Amino acid sequence: MWASRLSNLRTSFTAFIDFFMRFPFHSLTRLASMGLLLFTVSCVFQPSSRQRPPTAQRVLHQWHDVGGAGAVSIRISLTDQVADFKRGTRHIGWCYVATGKEGHNTTPGNYKITEKIADKHSNIYGWFEDEFGNVTNGDAKAKDKVPPGMIYVPAPMPYWMRLTSYGVGMHGGHIPQPGEPASHGCIRIPKDFVPILFDSVVVGTPVTITNEPSLGQHGPIITGPARSITGTEQSVNSVRYRDGVPVSFQ
Repeated sequence: MWASRLSNLRTSFTAFIDFFMRFPFHSLTRLASMGLLLFTVSCVFQPSSRQRPPTAQRVLHQWHDVGGAGAVSIRISLTDQVADFKRGTRHIGWCYVATGKEGHNTTPGNYKITEKIADKHSNIYGWFEDEFGNVTNGDAKAKDKVPPGMIYVPAPMPYWMRLTSYGVGMHGGHIPQPGEPASHGCIRIPKDFVPILFDSVVVGTPVTITNEPSLGQHGPIITGPARSITGTEQSVNSVRYRDGVPVSFQ
């Protein structure tokens, strides 16, 4: 549409200049008239800029620990993909997690953190990439044969908190669809939040993984433009609730 309008405008402008040149105007007057024409055209034909309507926001984590008496404990709901945090009996925060997807299910049970490593990489999973850094296989394993011209990159597991002797733990990672499993068995914690959690737990912190629903003390769903809150925000189109509490998003 704009290309056609611009073409018509160019044709009209050329005709207008030819018309001007047929009259013996003083050069300064003619130049001033042409400048006025260009100014008028630029004002009239500028396309209007429309702002995108504001979208709803979802909060991936909230934290309001102020220290004090009591040890930190963690409860992870596989059903809601939510971790709740307590200090003693006080609820101090929550976050969305991504546990094991089908075929790599995270096993319910009572665990304790047995190891903390701030900078760790997986010795099992990773990806293949070419010499330019383009990922050619995002779900590779360390034991897979590396194709010619490719390299194997082990998956980063920042702020690692081990739970089992066979490689399951909590660490920072992407939460692609809050409320849905996505990992190879570990518990992914939102990247912006995991340093806070890492500094708040110790070797021996109890972690309960259950199929029961979460405690339900989640943050609000923010409608309208994004605003400053404690947590990470992402766009959301629809929300599924349980007892008035948001449990999954699309």
